[in-house]
Formats: sequence, structure tokens, C-alpha cells
Amino acid sequence: MDSLLTAGAAFLVASVALGLLVYSFIAGVAPIPTTSKVKAKILGALSPDLEGNIFELGSGWGTLAYALAKRFPHCTVIAYEISPIPWFICKLRLALFPLPNVILRRADFHTASLEQAAAIVCFLFPGCMKKLGPKLEKELPPGALVVSHTWPIPGWLPEAVHQADDWHSSRIYEYVAPPWHLRHKTPTSDGPVATSPGAETDVVESE
Repeated sequence: MDSLLTAGAAFLVASVALGLLVYSFIAGVAPIPTTSKVKAKILGALSPDLEGNIFELGSGWGTLAYALAKRFPHCTVIAYEISPIPWFICKLRLALFPLPNVILRRADFHTASLEQAAAIVCFLFPGCMKKLGPKLEKELPPGALVVSHTWPIPGWLPEAVHQADDWHSSRIYEYVAPPWHLRHKTPTSDGPVATSPGAETDVVESE
């Protein structure tokens, strides 16, 4: 009996791991919880006067969606997650600890309209960011903010680049739509940055 339970548990764990792997490939990023230091940088990159809808593209386990909703209670956080396991955990969390300004959608954000976004927050792999850029250029209204964790949007020049004091030294890229205006500006940052689009950005964080 014990061996049967062990085998069943091993099968369940393997199935969950495989499901996460498959959907990580589909979604463009693994559902990794946002650390507190990165979360603070992301929240700090968004204006406290922000109003409207905040779209999180790939909400994972919901840790950042909750933080966004609490920091901006007057905004609606629309969190997209396609992977069923993180989505279910986040859905359960919302049922137990509801927040009225969080909308969780199990859907592919590539097929969703982003035209009503006041801000976009994302943590996606480079290939997904390359695909996302043209969609943002087409759909975002002027003045919309885009905050990207770790990976920049190819061809866009950020307004600012921040660096978290975590073990990854994670970079947070801050953009304002429309992106073609940004290609002619020198971004600000927590340290010196390159000024040409596509160039490597050097950031030195001082705490």
C-alpha cells in the first residue's frame, strides 16, 4: 500500500512538473514568484497617480497581481495566466482572500486587446518580448506605461532602467507609449546607461 501511495505521489508530482514545463514553453516564461526586492522596484516604476487598468501579462502565482492591487486600489488589475496550475492557485487565493480590483483571466494575452491599458507589467522570455513589441505598438494608447522585469523590448529605448538588489541583480525596464518617441531620448536610470536602442545597458544600483 505504501509503495502504491509513493508511486501515485511521484506520478502526480511528475505530471505537475510536466504541465508547468509545457505551459512555460507556451506562455514564454516559467511561473516564478516575484521576489520582494523586484516587486518593490516594479511598484516604484509605476506612477502613484496611475489611473485605469493595469494588465499583468503572465501573472503566475498571483504574488505581483496582489501587490499591484493593494498599491493601486483605485485601479483594476487584469491578470492573464494561461498555465492551469498557477491560475488555479491564484483563483483559490482570490476566493479565500478576495480583492475587488483584481480580475484573473485564464487566456493567452497575445489574443487579448490591450487598448484599455493604462499600464502593462510583464516578466517574459526574450522570444516572447520580441513578439509582444509590435502588439504593444499597435494597441497601446499614448502615455501607457510598460514595465518589464529582466528582459527589454527589442527596438525600444526605455525611459528608465532600474536594478534590484537581489541575487540576480534583476533589471526593470520602464517604457512610455508610443515607443517611437523613446528612440530619440536618453533614458534615466539608477546608474549610467547606454543611449542607443539595442545596446547593452549598464546600471549601477546604490542602496
